[in-house]
Amino acid sequence: MTRRVLSAEISHETNTFSILPTALALYRARRYFRGEEIARALSGTRTEIGAHLDAARKHGWELVQPLAAAATPGGKTPAEDWAHLRGTVVGACQEGPFDGVLLSLHGAMVTEDQDDAEGDLLRRLRERLGPEVPIAVTLDIHANVSDAMAGLANIVVAYRTYPHVDQYERGMEAADLLQRAMDGEIRPRSRVWRGPVLEGLDYGRTQGGPMSAILMKADRLREKNPGILATAICAGFVWSDIPDAGPSVTITADGDPSRFQEGAGELVKEIWETRREITVPLYSLPEAMAEAREERGEGKPLILADFTDNPGSGGYGDSVRLLEAMIRAELKNAAFGCVPDPAAAGACIAAGAGREVEISLGAKIDPKTYGPPLKVRGTVERISDGTFIAAGPMSKGVRFSLGPTAVLRCGDVRVLVTTHNMQVYDLEVFQSQGIDPRACSTVAVKSWHHFRAAFEPISRRVMLVDSGGLASRDLSRFPYRKIRRPVYPLDLD
Repeated sequence: MTRRVLSAEISHETNTFSILPTALALYRARRYFRGEEIARALSGTRTEIGAHLDAARKHGWELVQPLAAAATPGGKTPAEDWAHLRGTVVGACQEGPFDGVLLSLHGAMVTEDQDDAEGDLLRRLRERLGPEVPIAVTLDIHANVSDAMAGLANIVVAYRTYPHVDQYERGMEAADLLQRAMDGEIRPRSRVWRGPVLEGLDYGRTQGGPMSAILMKADRLREKNPGILATAICAGFVWSDIPDAGPSVTITADGDPSRFQEGAGELVKEIWETRREITVPLYSLPEAMAEAREERGEGKPLILADFTDNPGSGGYGDSVRLLEAMIRAELKNAAFGCVPDPAAAGACIAAGAGREVEISLGAKIDPKTYGPPLKVRGTVERISDGTFIAAGPMSKGVRFSLGPTAVLRCGDVRVLVTTHNMQVYDLEVFQSQGIDPRACSTVAVKSWHHFRAAFEPISRRVMLVDSGGLASRDLSRFPYRKIRRPVYPLDLD
């Protein structure tokens, strides 16, 4: 029997403290495919949608795919744009009937009119499809899982790696469980548990530490209880001021998951007891420059990650404080990626390769808080359209675009001046622009942790640098109003 499955993606991680809305144009700049475009763009990629397509071949499904959309993390999506994204998926219900639904979501999406965008989408799908059609979702490890998400989705599967190198595997896991549900072999239901914690689980890092430990404990719980189909341990996304932000434990069971409350409670207790554990040291700009000036003679680059301006955490990406420090330190053979500044990129492109320019660079989105822009003089070495195909491990095979891009040499620091904002976690960001990061002495990236998958293996050392951006770990800087209280670390020690 051929099963008809509705497959879709809407993915956004929302920093509610950002003043920059994530409009539909930013989805179109990152990933926005409709209908048959989806398979052409994402078939064969190590993504959840790539897994949906392979699962359809494996199980003999007929897929209906209305939308695959994702934007770089940022501010809230405008209400009218959310209505478009949501409506495109929900509207596909008219092409039913469907035997099941398979969704790639983030789990930390907030819009101007919905604190729980994923819950809103699932609620509307349930209204159209009824209670009997099984719905399976995959979530990011940084999802803020709401009661609505867990209650409305039958199957909840979350990434188990950070950097996220298991997106494809989790997509296949969710698809296989959905197949079992459609066959009547299982009757899955999900439930979420959380404690009074906003910041915990070492921000989800899975290279040792509390996140790795709790994943192993969750696996043991599942092994002891055959009725558990999946355990989704999420670290949450702290820069999202919504009631359910923070770490959570979601259990998908064959039947009522409430019977596993004791085991879930032990995992929630583990989150509380390890809340202060951070496995990666953070460094100031002077400390980073001192290390960068040291001649190690190892033939590998020092990797500096500007985590507080990480686009992957909703940072604007246009902070230039680390770049300013690198230029003033007169670093040799250095590369910096990226500074999203459409005006500066346009000025470089207008001047042309080989020409010298004097421009005001970066810090233009919120100059009062994160400015001023950096006045630089440099030589335009290269211009391009900014497109590249990710080499992986993350998002291998996916086409991305930085938008019109220039390589600007300031002293001996080569800067990627781009049009679009993007977290740097793939070597092709540099290599596509004629820069071999392996041959550099220092490489600076805008990233919090994803960069490690590709950049740590080529490095002599990695340093996380605090440049004072929007994704600061000092949560007292942010005006939380909606988060449940009391909560650690805002109220509880």
